[in-house]
Amino acid sequence: MTLIQLEYIVAVDTYRSFVAAAEKCFVTQPTLSMQIQKLEESLGAKIFDRSRQPVIPTEIGEKIILQARLVLIESRKINEIVQDKKGEIEGTLKVGVIPTIAPYLLPNVLATFMEKYPKLQLQIWEYTTERIVHELKVGLLDCGVLSTPLNDPGILESPLFYENFVAYISTNSSLFSKKILSGDDIADDKLWLLNEGHCMRGQVLNICHHKHNQDLTGRFEYNTGSVETLKRMVDVNDGITILPELSIWDYSDEQLDRIRYFKSPEPVREISLVTTQNYVKRHAIQALEKEILAVVPDKFKTKKKKEVLSFQ
Repeated sequence: MTLIQLEYIVAVDTYRSFVAAAEKCFVTQPTLSMQIQKLEESLGAKIFDRSRQPVIPTEIGEKIILQARLVLIESRKINEIVQDKKGEIEGTLKVGVIPTIAPYLLPNVLATFMEKYPKLQLQIWEYTTERIVHELKVGLLDCGVLSTPLNDPGILESPLFYENFVAYISTNSSLFSKKILSGDDIADDKLWLLNEGHCMRGQVLNICHHKHNQDLTGRFEYNTGSVETLKRMVDVNDGITILPELSIWDYSDEQLDRIRYFKSPEPVREISLVTTQNYVKRHAIQALEKEILAVVPDKFKTKKKKEVLSFQ
């Protein structure tokens, strides 16, 4: 049994294809298949059901693959010991970030981070929470930045900050004259929401206690995956939307005039850096956490007088 063979069976399990796994491992498909067959022969057990498409693990194969993932994680920690001794942070760090936080947080983080750690290659993907969690568990990502709590025993959460939700209101809205809003206020206006699959959608619905207006005559609900589209919809089609506070940092005075905060306890989302429980690349991840905290305003670092919203 070799680490290479374990990497190959993990790759096949991840991509559910011998061809795709071979491409990701930078070997030919016959080479990968031969090594997996040798492993199966040495163990006396079939790891994959090759008659199924996409290929799936056998019952015993699932247990073998789970243990293989643990072995590979532990083996990678040897390199961390060496890097720690050298005082270096290098290699590749793969990060998943939800789309409602990435464009507003990362530009302020990346320039300084990459300058401090020139030997580290940073790879970032904007994914939904569900996909980030999945790719963390199969080893395609090293960490994620997303909204929590997830209530997933396989995921370790390290809260970073608490970001306010604010309302962005049309000048034609009856709410425009109000300075402070409650959740019930927004239930009677046209509410623009993100699509299903975005955790912020559930948080917004929790603000108005799910009593929003899609059933009102002449009203409708528009779904999008972009925070910027939500704002544009209010500008052109009236109504109201809910935005994360970081997204309004560069707003003009005219746009800020349409922003309204909520009554205390203010609705917020908890933004965390998440990993699997037995994660590697600890020093690189800790360095990223430090840089994020350096750019976040101090007022975001406490949840006093704030209500952390669930997205369930």
